Amino acid sequence: MSGALSFFDVEALFPDEVSAEAWFRDQRWPDGVRCVACLSPNVAVRPTRRPQPFRCRDCRKDFSVRTGTLMHGSKLPVRTWVLAMWMMSERTKGVSSHQMARELGITQKTAWHLGHRIRKAFAGTMEGLRFAGPVEVDETWVGGRERNKHIDKRHTPWQDGKTSVIGALDRATDKLIARPLDRPDSESLTGFVQDIARRGARVFTDEHHGYSPLYLLGYPHSTVNHSRRNWANGETSTNRIESVWAVLKRAHKGTYHQMSPRHLHRYCDELCGRHNHRPLSGIDRLSALARLMRGRRLTWRQLVS
Repeated sequence: MSGALSFFDVEALFPDEVSAEAWFRDQRWPDGVRCVACLSPNVAVRPTRRPQPFRCRDCRKDFSVRTGTLMHGSKLPVRTWVLAMWMMSERTKGVSSHQMARELGITQKTAWHLGHRIRKAFAGTMEGLRFAGPVEVDETWVGGRERNKHIDKRHTPWQDGKTSVIGALDRATDKLIARPLDRPDSESLTGFVQDIARRGARVFTDEHHGYSPLYLLGYPHSTVNHSRRNWANGETSTNRIESVWAVLKRAHKGTYHQMSPRHLHRYCDELCGRHNHRPLSGIDRLSALARLMRGRRLTWRQLVS
């Protein structure tokens, strides 16, 4: 199956809980079920599924397809997880917890936790990325407009009421990395570039003076001056990364309406994950996301602490 997955495609692929769990099992163990503790293939399947569907004959560990994944300890049906993953993978600007709750028949609190756990899986698409360039780097501000706030809640300067986000898009691979910044100063900006780009990679930015030390750090650096309405100098531009910010801003304004600075990094993970999975077909996006759930946890206590 190629292309995007429609609702009817998902219904046909996962008509019940049994099919959803079998699909997750195949994504986690494509070569057959193995023990989550000792990796032994000598696993017994319990017909009664109690206390767990699988038991390792070697280390006597009881486990299920959820054990050691983001689904660990979740009481939601596996099919609900699949549907939530499909919503977040296919909808370019995301889906709010209220909308997810209505469509899945769960509470908003449960949907909020579910969404953030899936965002933690999306974060895996950025692990190990190191760009060879050319790399477009840009920063933006995320937050409500001051003119829309009550007069006693407005900030001066306006940046005080917003959170800075920096991102980099590699033209060769079309991969994206984005994360919030405490302060968009020179140390933070150049440090980000050093983290995500190999030395010698060409870097394209706007006229922000914070990027000036890049050339001294071994990065050929070209700029465009947006304040003078200069959007491109030959190959040099930041148009593609700015298109990414357009999606983030529209998700903020039109879908979520509010992104807490405390959890903004999770929304950035979702943005990057969806972008980095774009070349895949709909079912392959789901499969990749399912595999990224292994070895990750995000408990309610961790989320709200």
